[in-house]
Amino acid sequence: MCGIAGELRLDGTLPDLGRMDAMLARLERRGPDHVGSWSDGPLMFGHRRLSIIDLSARAHQPMVDAGLGLALVFNGAIYNYRDLRHELAGRGYQFFTEGDSEVILKAYAEWGERCPERLDGMFAFAIRELGTGRLFLARDRMGIKPLYHADGDGFFRFASNTQALLAGGGIDTRPDPVALHHQFTLHGVVPAPRTVMSGVRKLPPATSLTIGPDGERRERTYWRLRDRPRLEFGSEAEAVEATHEALRAAVARRRTVADVPVGVLLSGGLDSSLLVGLLHEAGEEDLRTFSIGFEDVGEEAGSEFEYSDAVAERFGTRHRRIHIPNEEVLPRLPEAVDAMSEPMFGQDAVAFYLLAERVSREVKVVLSGQGADEVFGGYFWYPQIAGDTEGTAADRLARYYFDREHDEYLTMVAEGLGGPDHTRAWVERELAETGEDDPVAAVLALDATRLVVDDPVKRVDNMTMAWGLEARVPFLDHRLVETAAELPAELRLRGDGGKYPLKAMARGLVPDSVIDRPKGYFPMPALKYVRGGFLEYMRDTLNSAAAYRRGVFRRDYIDMLLDAPESHHTRIQGSKLWHAALFEAWFQRHVDGG
Repeated sequence: MCGIAGELRLDGTLPDLGRMDAMLARLERRGPDHVGSWSDGPLMFGHRRLSIIDLSARAHQPMVDAGLGLALVFNGAIYNYRDLRHELAGRGYQFFTEGDSEVILKAYAEWGERCPERLDGMFAFAIRELGTGRLFLARDRMGIKPLYHADGDGFFRFASNTQALLAGGGIDTRPDPVALHHQFTLHGVVPAPRTVMSGVRKLPPATSLTIGPDGERRERTYWRLRDRPRLEFGSEAEAVEATHEALRAAVARRRTVADVPVGVLLSGGLDSSLLVGLLHEAGEEDLRTFSIGFEDVGEEAGSEFEYSDAVAERFGTRHRRIHIPNEEVLPRLPEAVDAMSEPMFGQDAVAFYLLAERVSREVKVVLSGQGADEVFGGYFWYPQIAGDTEGTAADRLARYYFDREHDEYLTMVAEGLGGPDHTRAWVERELAETGEDDPVAAVLALDATRLVVDDPVKRVDNMTMAWGLEARVPFLDHRLVETAAELPAELRLRGDGGKYPLKAMARGLVPDSVIDRPKGYFPMPALKYVRGGFLEYMRDTLNSAAAYRRGVFRRDYIDMLLDAPESHHTRIQGSKLWHAALFEAWFQRHVDGG
């Protein structure tokens, strides 16, 4: 919906408007419809607006409610804002807008730091208490909306992306050794609160942060999957029906809340096809769907149009096929890297970037199927983990999911960046935190609440918001995630390709060819089988003077990858060469100013 920024001075000085303007310039594409700033002593808020709900000027931000003594900057969408508005009006609150932003202000006035618990949606926001000087920040349960922050010489700064933080200056941009280990072990995932830069952190999902006028801080976790309401299903059919109802509510009753048209990113897979089917079932008319495809490379198909076409025809959608030739992809790669708030290894990041460019010309909001594989067990490594009874859940996850063993990692990075196996230690802690006795259920819970945040959710947010396009992800509705967590892992993984409850509810609704097809991935063959201009781009990046100066990688490791660019893949079939090149390209463009 928007881009937010703020700076709190802790050294007795006042924020600088020029610095805020520089930060807001790096948020412009997240919110092209309006820009605003506001200050209160040592605090300054900035906001870039993408108008989705209440399109009037009354809903511009920063939003100040003088009567309540509160100011707000907010990014996201609150799907239950009408219900909350009705409840709060009954408690005596008066409203001056028709949107969801103001509802957050009133909710904070009524419930204080517990207000995020009352919000259904995706959000990152900051509230200033004018009377006390207290600053309150919060992020949604599933981490769909980003919230980065940094401490510097006398300041605390926050923003929707790292680009804005860097534009303000004074940030320690040296690689964080622990985050670096996560980055290259979990294929681009750096779990909150870390980022790859030592001086930048991100607020964890389902967390609020309160900063007092003296700078004292307190974090609070307001939701955990392990504390979910416990459900009892009398039969498998009841379990599937409960899942169906939860998804139906997530799609039709919550994710279509907008004052602008809503479309669907239709990949041709089960998940996005099911979204189209449920919207049709709910009576949505004139539905717009969008698919993207690339050139084939060798035996690797670059599009799945045959499946998306079948779904569009079944439901009579206004469908747009977008085909991108490889010769257009390479010149646009640097743009996609510029849109990344952190280095993203997923091959479909560039695809989403190019797709969002076209889609944003027609709609402002789209639904996307991300999250279904993590919540319902759709990836090929889940059955591998389930079929392996040796060792702990962490042992099994490492065998089938980690990009490289710790020993290989030590041969990849410079000596000063080595150290212990940080990722294995983190995984063991987080799996224990899920509270799940079944190892596969524990892995699914970890994926749905911690890993998915950075891959693919962050990728979808960054690449769509780069074009002022808001992406909503119904499969990560927290009530649906809670319902799915109550299903036995073996039920979710049943059959070829897992996701049995989704396939059961889709039968008769979407074409059987879509339900029974092999699992597909957003195709981007040119970044998996690296050839031609793509190989030269990666070679030039890794052999540049900037890469040598940074000194993250050992040269013999990079030379090994470049000598056989199509031979080194991770366990989940990512290109190790692309990982290294993308990481270095990101630092060159964001930190070095390349």
